[in-house]
Amino acid sequence: MKAMIFAAGRGERMRPLTDTCPKPLLKVRGRPLIEWHVLNLVRAGITEIVINHAHLGHMIEEYLGDGSRFGATIRYSAEKEALETAGGIAYARHLLGEEPFVAISGDIYCPQFDFAEVKDVLHDKDMWGHAYTAEQRDIAWIWLVSNRWFSPKGDFGLNLYTVTNTGEPKWTYGNIGVFRPEMFDAIAPGQHYGLGKLLREFADQGRVGGEVYEGEWENVGTVQQLEQLNAPFGAGKA
Repeated sequence: MKAMIFAAGRGERMRPLTDTCPKPLLKVRGRPLIEWHVLNLVRAGITEIVINHAHLGHMIEEYLGDGSRFGATIRYSAEKEALETAGGIAYARHLLGEEPFVAISGDIYCPQFDFAEVKDVLHDKDMWGHAYTAEQRDIAWIWLVSNRWFSPKGDFGLNLYTVTNTGEPKWTYGNIGVFRPEMFDAIAPGQHYGLGKLLREFADQGRVGGEVYEGEWENVGTVQQLEQLNAPFGAGKA
């Protein structure tokens, strides 16, 4: 399985820090956000990694290099301007192959997430051994988290392991998911397209599975959040 890390965003809410440093390179507890992901992916045996970038992307390439010092092979998808999440996947499609891949946002912090769990979620049978039908959570599997300040109403419902656009309670998409490449067939390379919109389309068809992740998880969206995460190790030193 390959992995894609989204690292193309501008990080407007993190300015002025992101004026001179891409958001995924901001440090949390001693290492850049994106490095946490690379290390955790490699620990789970996922060593082929694709990273898209736009704003100050050369700094990400300079820091991570070809990935060899982490035990990984890293390839880059450079965008002239950020194409959003689904657009970024479509643009990097030639690097991702034809098998399901895991994708994660480069600006979240989830140091205990076990990427070994992502490898088999889109196999052809569900957890009870029953074969999938054509419309049963076969195209994507996502991890949801409890609602945060930036998403107080949540994004998706969950009916057993099927993600829905209706129903209560709602959960927030945790920016980690496994996707089949054909999910992005309708998006032209270079087209702007958000992953949330695409997930909703397939959720209406019953083709998105999911589960709730209850471990440590933060979408590092403000300077204050960054300082709070770093507080035990020296507030604001990122």
